[in-house]
Amino acid sequence: MSGSILYIHGFNSAPASKKACQLVEVMERLGLSEQLRVPALHHHPREAIGQLEQAIAELGSPLLVGSSLGGYYATHLAERHGLKALLVNPAVSPHRMFDGYLGPQKNLYTDETWELTHDHVTALAELEVPAPQDSQRYQVWLQTGDETLDYRHAQQYYRACALRIQAGGDHGFQGFAGQLPALLSFAGIGADLYQAIDFTAL
Repeated sequence: MSGSILYIHGFNSAPASKKACQLVEVMERLGLSEQLRVPALHHHPREAIGQLEQAIAELGSPLLVGSSLGGYYATHLAERHGLKALLVNPAVSPHRMFDGYLGPQKNLYTDETWELTHDHVTALAELEVPAPQDSQRYQVWLQTGDETLDYRHAQQYYRACALRIQAGGDHGFQGFAGQLPALLSFAGIGADLYQAIDFTAL
C-alpha cells in the first residue's frame, strides 16, 4: 500500500507515546488511518518481530518508522524485506547495552511489569544486521542531547545513510511534530494533502 506507515515504538514504550500519538493524529486528519499501524509490541523481541511481520503483511510495503529500540527492529526488518526506514534516535546493538538492565521492568505507559532475561538479550543479538549502505532507503534522525543513547554510535553505524543530526534535543526527539512533513513525504504521501495542517500545533 503506497503511503502506508508502520510505527515501531521503543523499549518499555507503547502506542500512547507522544511521537506515536502525533503521527496517529496527522494520519487521522488526512483520512489515512487505514494506512497506519502502531502495534503495542510484546516485550520479548521474537514476539515483537512476529507482530511487526504481520503488520508488514497487512500494509504491503510500509515505511518503517522506528524509535530507539524500535529503530533497531526497523533496521532488521528493512534489510530483510527491502523496505524504507526512518529511524529516530535508534538503538545500535542494544543487546550489548542490556546487561545492566536484567531483572524486573515496568512499561512507562501501561504499568505492565515483566522480567528482562538473558533470552531477551540473545533474541536481540539474533536480529543484528550489517550496517545499512542505502542512503535512498534510510533516513536517520538524531539529536545530540539524547540522554539515553550516545548519538555518535548511530552516526557511525548509519554513516552510509541519510543522516539528519540536530544539536540539543533529547531521547524523545524534541520537535518531532514539526518534522512530520518530511516523514510523510518519505512515505510517499503527497504534500498537497497536508499543506493546510499546522504541524507545530500538534
